[in-house]
Amino acid sequence: MIRIRLAAALALIVPLGLATKSYAGPGARFVGGALGGVLYEVFWIFAALFAAPRWRPARVGAAVFLATCALEAAQLWHPPFLERARATPFGDALLGSTFSVSDFAGYAAGTLLGVGLARALGCGRASLQPAGAGRV
Repeated sequence: MIRIRLAAALALIVPLGLATKSYAGPGARFVGGALGGVLYEVFWIFAALFAAPRWRPARVGAAVFLATCALEAAQLWHPPFLERARATPFGDALLGSTFSVSDFAGYAAGTLLGVGLARALGCGRASLQPAGAGRV
């Protein structure tokens, strides 16, 4: 049941996240940057929990936050292999191309939102654990 909820949530998040990249109306910079970063973070938290629904949302959120912050910092590095990857739509969406300190705020907000929503969906509950199993 948890995976179905996460799949439904991902089915909503993916088109919303992609839409932030092409939005050109009022507040386009905020929508494409901050809101896009929030949805990016929530997507990765939900994707990880879909793969491992017994994991604790807070730990997943922390790991995703650290990974996305590392990817943001990597945007300061421009070796040819990364530039080739970033030149593709998928590579640009996954790796980003322009470093921005303000993106960290969107990642933090997305982590808090993603962890809260994951808990609301029932991820990481003790009832998901087999008898006698420790939590990850």
